[in-house]
Amino acid sequence: MTSTQCSLLALGAGLLVVLCANGSTRAQTLPGTTDRPKFEVASVRENTNDDGKVMIGIQPGGRYNTVNVPLWELIRQAYAVQRTQLVGAPEWTETARYDIVAKAESDIQGTPPGSPAGPLNFMMQDLLEDRFKLRTHRETRELPIYALTFARSDKTLGVGLRVSTVDCAAMRGRGGRGGRGGPPPDPIASGGPQCGMRVAPGQVVAGGMALAQLTQMLSMFTQRIVFDRTGLEGTFDIDLTFTPERVPQGVPPPGAPPLAIDPNGPSIFTAVQEQLGLKLESERAPVEVLVIDHVERPTPD
Repeated sequence: MTSTQCSLLALGAGLLVVLCANGSTRAQTLPGTTDRPKFEVASVRENTNDDGKVMIGIQPGGRYNTVNVPLWELIRQAYAVQRTQLVGAPEWTETARYDIVAKAESDIQGTPPGSPAGPLNFMMQDLLEDRFKLRTHRETRELPIYALTFARSDKTLGVGLRVSTVDCAAMRGRGGRGGRGGPPPDPIASGGPQCGMRVAPGQVVAGGMALAQLTQMLSMFTQRIVFDRTGLEGTFDIDLTFTPERVPQGVPPPGAPPLAIDPNGPSIFTAVQEQLGLKLESERAPVEVLVIDHVERPTPD
């Protein structure tokens, strides 16, 4: 028996992403191979409504839906880059928004931040290449970044960053996340998953998370690549609460928890320092970027 877990993720420009990922997963394939996964069917239509509703959702049964999502965000998610890593995108990719209704042959497993590209990335890349005639290449350029370092000279961590005491890899091997080997792991004291992550606007609660995954989340929140300079290894339980610069508007989609954001809370930079015992320092460094060579508006179907 499998379990379904939904999480609400806030990205740039007030975008709400609802991930309802089933505990099952498909074998991952490599880009460029003949077995690269594709959606079985997909409908793409430009959204001309002005109701402010924006959503990306993964649902059981292999369903993938977007509502009123700008093309730059679809490209960003498909190729696992940040907005600052997109180069050469036409202006209309910022303003034209699209509804997508697509279906894969089986349940889609959401890929946690910091993880290698998964089946959904490849399915989205194929859709963009087919329907939007997207052509890209990657190159390296020097860009502003944030370096994640220790906030204190003695390298003491904050109360919101604790070394995990659970071997999540072994637990997953025993089916401990809802697989046949046992029940899902108990939540950590803060109410978050013991081996997983719950993300909402202004909040990250996680158990058994590597720093690579945390830096990916911080990159999303700060809209700038974050490099880990701490040298910390292993996995951690994380509690991080802050006030996002842009608060998502509108009513959360069905299945998403209600938004609870303190308008007087700390910024992401203050929260990282006070709650995690780390800090984000501005630097410049070589960063891989995704260059848009060609893209077209799709023909409605």
